[in-house]
Amino acid sequence: MYKTLVNWLALIGLAFFISGCSKPAEMVSLSGNTMGTTYHIKVVPNENLPNVQLLQAEIDLALEKINDQMSTYRPGSELSQFNQMTQDSMVSMSPDTIKVMAAGVDLYQKTGGALDITLGPLVNLWGFGPDKRPTNVPTEQMISEARRQTGIEYLSFSEQKVSKGNPHLYVDLSSIAKGFGVDKIAGLLDKYQPTGYLVEIGGEISLKGTKANGELWRVAIEQPSRSATTVQQVISLKDIAMATSGDYRNYYEENGQRFSHLIDPRTGQPITHRLASVTVLHKESMIADGYATAMMVLGTQASLELANREHLAIMLIEKQNEGFKVFYSEAFKPFITQ
Repeated sequence: MYKTLVNWLALIGLAFFISGCSKPAEMVSLSGNTMGTTYHIKVVPNENLPNVQLLQAEIDLALEKINDQMSTYRPGSELSQFNQMTQDSMVSMSPDTIKVMAAGVDLYQKTGGALDITLGPLVNLWGFGPDKRPTNVPTEQMISEARRQTGIEYLSFSEQKVSKGNPHLYVDLSSIAKGFGVDKIAGLLDKYQPTGYLVEIGGEISLKGTKANGELWRVAIEQPSRSATTVQQVISLKDIAMATSGDYRNYYEENGQRFSHLIDPRTGQPITHRLASVTVLHKESMIADGYATAMMVLGTQASLELANREHLAIMLIEKQNEGFKVFYSEAFKPFITQ
């Protein structure tokens, strides 16, 4: 289940921490496994919140449902059944899966094709999907053949139904499904009206309100190093979601050449530029998740231009010959902790 997300957690380039709380015993803490990675949740309790066991069960059930809908690692999932379909006919899908697929199409348009949820054949070809790593680097012919099996234009929506105009089309929602899971659990907690919570799944985060002592949540963005964990930047957040993507841990090498797990849909090739980490703030974790992935494909300058155009708060960390250089969009600067 979602082994791509396991890899993405390793490369995510993000560590979060909760600074000292005057009444730590008041915080409800939950954790578990989902989507091939882990989740961690902290909630400021109130009289509406159910007991810990019931809340944990409710969260696990909601996350399990998302896996049954969108996992490419479960042959019986809703998405897997759609991918296995070879005829061009409208099929009913759950509102959640339709919502995530539609968000993927919208992000494809806004990012100029840098995020493509039909990229599955290329991800699998390069060895970063459910299939095993290839024994040899794919040839240009293999890449061209895989690219012919992709294309957002082949996806069609009608109410709660979807069809594919290409029988080989393979949809992979791993670039945004994890963020959707964060949003789903945040919405689940909202019905209990807590004054604050932090929801994290594999590095994607949603935050509401403040901690039990009234302090803002503080989040550390990791320096994109392959070895030791070093904090690059600390920011204070409230009522917002955050996603980070990077290419510095999930890769393999063949004959001295490094191949990133991040594939550029426009070329079919792994990225090769110097951008090492992207952090995006947005009201929805799913959208932040998608933009972070797309910007890792776009590179530094194009990402800053996209952020200015869409009024996005982003932080970029670029590899230099020695060390790293950090770039901020104007919308991100107010979040920086001095």
